[in-house]
Amino acid sequence: MAERILIIEDESAIADALVYVLGTEGFEVQWCGLAGDGLKAVQEHPPALVILDVGLPDQSGFELCRQLRTFSDVPVIFLTARKEEIDRIVGLEIGADDYVVKPFSPREMAARVKAILRRSRATVLLTTEPATATPFQLDEQRKRICYHGVWLDLTRYEYLILSTLLRRPQHVLSRAQLMDAVWDDPGASFDRAVDTHIKGIRAKLNRIAPGEDPIRTHRGLGYSLEMQAAGVRR
Repeated sequence: MAERILIIEDESAIADALVYVLGTEGFEVQWCGLAGDGLKAVQEHPPALVILDVGLPDQSGFELCRQLRTFSDVPVIFLTARKEEIDRIVGLEIGADDYVVKPFSPREMAARVKAILRRSRATVLLTTEPATATPFQLDEQRKRICYHGVWLDLTRYEYLILSTLLRRPQHVLSRAQLMDAVWDDPGASFDRAVDTHIKGIRAKLNRIAPGEDPIRTHRGLGYSLEMQAAGVRR
């Protein structure tokens, strides 16, 4: 069965081009012109991925993404005419998987869609110490991580960064390595995005186990994860 892509975009010319290109790539494509219709579509028939315009007439795409994240971890690609850095940071922080600025190539968009779906389907193998020796538990099927018995409320990028660190405990991973592992187009992102997401992860871990910081910063080098719960200093 073909994977279904939901496009939420009010410009018919852009939507038509995406529907055509994604259709030729073997996807089933649904198009909604309003945020309200898109939200209903996700609730009634969850798609494999959502392409979401930021500037919708009835509601901001950012706000719609926040609503989606309350009940779904479906991959989201933001589509926008705005290219300011702050908009990209906001989009990443609320859980988007990619951020594409208009004008764009529909073929490039199709490539991004396929790359994100490949990553979503990939099986992540967590090799580490026995569960009794670490406060972390990775549930790859449901894309979630448990810390000290509590399931973390992570954005998609926070989940991908933390799971990448979990796969290589005690290893120092540079910002470039984390970007290569997490983003489909690392060149289109920026180093600060990694730091922003690490800050968010730390805050959520600290709320569960105050005083512990399993993520260690190596200045000028990157980050590593300490698997033992031992109140690691930053």
